[in-house]
Amino acid sequence: MFERVAELAIRRSRLVLVITAVAVVLMGALGAGAFGKLLPGGFDDPSSQSSRAKAVISDKFGGETNLVLLISAREGGVDAAAVERQGAKLTADLKNEATVANVISYWDTGSPDLRSENGDQAMVLAHVKGGDTDERENAKAIIDEYTGAKEAGLTVEAGGSAAVGDDMGTFSSEDLVLAEAIALPLTLLLLLFVFGSVVSALLPLAIGLIAIVGTFAELFLLGSATSISITATNLTTALGLGLGIDYALLMVSRFREQLATGASVDDAVRHTVHTAGRTVAFSAATVAVALAALLVFPQYFLRSFGYAGVGVVAIAAISTLVVMPALLKVLGHRVNKGRLPWAGRARRDGSREPFWGRLARTAMRRPALTALPVLAVLLLAASPLLGITIGIADERSLPEDAKSRQVSAQLEENFHGSDAAAIHVVMDRAVGRAPLATYAGELSRLDRVVRVEASTGTYTDGRAAAPGPGNAALGRPEAQRIDVVSDLAPMSDAAQELVRDVRAVAGPAGAEPLTGGRDAALVDSKDSITDLIPLAGGLITLTTFLLLFLFTGSVVQPLRALVLNIVSLGAALGVMTWMFQDGHLSGLFGFTPQPMEVSMTLLMFCIAFGLSMDYEVFVTSRIKELHDEGAGNETAVVHGLGHTGRIVSAAACLLAVSFFAFGTAGISYMQMFGLGSGLAILIDAVAVRGVLVPAAMRLLGRSAWYAPPFLRRVHDRFGLSEGGPAPAPATGRTYEKDPTGV
Repeated sequence: MFERVAELAIRRSRLVLVITAVAVVLMGALGAGAFGKLLPGGFDDPSSQSSRAKAVISDKFGGETNLVLLISAREGGVDAAAVERQGAKLTADLKNEATVANVISYWDTGSPDLRSENGDQAMVLAHVKGGDTDERENAKAIIDEYTGAKEAGLTVEAGGSAAVGDDMGTFSSEDLVLAEAIALPLTLLLLLFVFGSVVSALLPLAIGLIAIVGTFAELFLLGSATSISITATNLTTALGLGLGIDYALLMVSRFREQLATGASVDDAVRHTVHTAGRTVAFSAATVAVALAALLVFPQYFLRSFGYAGVGVVAIAAISTLVVMPALLKVLGHRVNKGRLPWAGRARRDGSREPFWGRLARTAMRRPALTALPVLAVLLLAASPLLGITIGIADERSLPEDAKSRQVSAQLEENFHGSDAAAIHVVMDRAVGRAPLATYAGELSRLDRVVRVEASTGTYTDGRAAAPGPGNAALGRPEAQRIDVVSDLAPMSDAAQELVRDVRAVAGPAGAEPLTGGRDAALVDSKDSITDLIPLAGGLITLTTFLLLFLFTGSVVQPLRALVLNIVSLGAALGVMTWMFQDGHLSGLFGFTPQPMEVSMTLLMFCIAFGLSMDYEVFVTSRIKELHDEGAGNETAVVHGLGHTGRIVSAAACLLAVSFFAFGTAGISYMQMFGLGSGLAILIDAVAVRGVLVPAAMRLLGRSAWYAPPFLRRVHDRFGLSEGGPAPAPATGRTYEKDPTGV
C-alpha cells in the first residue's frame, strides 16, 4: 500500500495538490457553518431516570424550569406599588412569548418562596422551549430582551440552566478564538526553530490547517444529523493542529534525512512514505482507538469528542500520507529554502541528535539510577488521585463575572429553598389524592427538605397545608408532579444523597415515580459514566495491545507501553486534581475549586493515552527498524532514540502549545483539559521516552521482543508491515556489538 501511495505522489504530485486545494475550499465552506449546528450541554444520559422524568415533565407539564429571571429592586423592595406593576407587566409579557412556557412569578402567585428573605429581590421562573436544538437560540433571544435595567428602578438578570448554557457557548467560542491566536504564532515560531528553514516550517502547519478545516466540515455534517457539543470545536483545533504538525514533522524530518545522505528526490519520497508514512498510519490508529472508546458513552458531550477526535486523527493522517509526499516531490531540495541563521546541520538534514542518544545510553547502562528517581517523582505527582472526587459541569465552571453564575450565587444566598433547584418527582399515570398526599408527606419528612409541593397541597415535616395558587398546575388527570425543595447547595454531595433518599421512598401503589432535576441528572450522569469506564478502558487496552503486537511482533512491548503510559497519565491527572479540586494555583488561573469534571477528566485520559501511544509508535518504529536490520538491543535503542528523540520532543512541545493555550480559557474545565493534556504530553515525551523506555528495554533485554511461537506465526501472516523490503537508504549502516551483550 505504501509503495502505491509513494508512486501516486511521485507521478501525479501536481494533480494531488490541485484536488487537495479544491477539497480544502469545499470543506472550509461547509465548516464555516459548524458553529450554527453545535449545542451546549450534553452531559445527561438520555436513558436515565432523570432524563425520562424530564421528558414526562416536558410532555405533560410544559417542561422543567430552565430560566430564572432575578428581579432586584433598588428602592422600596419588590412589594412597592411601582415595582409590583413592572413585575406584573414583565410576567405578562413573558407569558405571551411563543418560545416560553410555565411562567410563574412572585407577583402572580404571591408565593413567599419566590421572594428573597430581605424583600429586595423576586424570581420569575420559566421554561424555554426548543429542546437541545433550539433552546440556546431561544434562551439568548429572551435573555437579551428581558435583562438589564428596567423602569421603576428594577434590574433583571438571568440564571438557570438555559442561561448557563448560553454563557457556556459564548465563552467556548471566545476561548477558541483566543487559544488559536496564541497557539498559531507560537507554533510557527517553534517550527522555524526546529527546522531552521521557512519552507520546512510551513509544511507541517499546512497539514494541521487541513486537518482542522476538514474536521469542522465533519462536525457540520454530523451536527445536521445528531446532537454535537460545541466544546468539540476546541478539541478539533488543539488536536488537529497538533497531530497534523506531529505527523508532518516526522515525514519532513525523514525526507530531509534521506536527501542529506545523497538520495534522489524520488527515492527520498519512497523511503519516507514506506518508513515514516507507515509509522504515521499505525500511530493514527492507536490515537483513534483511544478516542473511539468515547463512543460507548450515551452522553452526546462525550460522544462528540469521539466523533471529532476520530475524524481529526483520520484527516490528519490521510493528509500526511497523501498530500505531504506530493508537496515533498514538488519541492524537492527546495524544502530547505529560507534557511535561518541559527540553523545547524542537525536541523537541516534531520541527522541524529547526540543528546537523546547519550541520555538513552546512560539510562540503559544505569537503569536503576536513572529510572527510580523519575518513577518516584511521577508517583508523587499521582498521589492526589487517592482523594479524587468527581462531578459534572455547572455554573461554577464559568468565570465569576458570568451573569448566570452570579444569579445562581444570589439564589442560593438570598432565598430559603429555591424552586429552581428542586428535585422533581413525576408519575406518568393517574394517582388518587389520598395515596398522593401520603407519598408527598413521606417525602417532606426527609432530612433537609424544606417543603414538598404537590397538587394536593404543600407539606412540611409530614404535615399538609392548603394548596397554594401554583399547586393545581402540578396535577393532571393522567400524571402527577411533586417538587421537593431543600436548603442544600445544588450539586453538593448532600444534595446528591437526598436524590437517593427520595428514590428510596416507596411511591403510591401501581405508580412508578421518576426523579429528575439538576441534582438527579448529576447522580445519573456520574453513575452512567462510571459504570461504562471499565468497558471503555478494556476496549482501549485490548485494541491498543493488539495494534502494538501487530506492529512490533512482541507481546512484551505492548505491556511495557501500557504500564509506562498509565504511570505518566497518573502523574498528569494527579497534578490536575491537586490544582482544580484542591484549589492550588486557583488565584493564578482564576478558577473555582470543585470536584473533577468527570467528562473532561475522562476525555483528558483518552486524549493523553492516545498521544502517548502516538509517541510510543514514533520511537518504537525506529528502534524496531534498527533491530530488524541486525542491531543489538542497546544499539537499536540508543540509535533509535538518537534519531527520534528530537522529533518526539519537538512534536510534544508543538502539541503541548496547542493544549496549553486553553489554559487562558474562561471555562475552568477547558483550562483543566488543556493544561492536563499538555502536561501529560511533555511528561511522556521527556520522562517516559527519554528515561523510562531505554531503562525498561535494558532490563527486558532480548525478552523485549518475545512472542510465543504461535503468535509469531500470527504476526508473520497478519502483522502490519509491508510485504517487501523498504527502499534502501543511500548509505548503509553498520553496528557495533552492544557492551551489554544483548
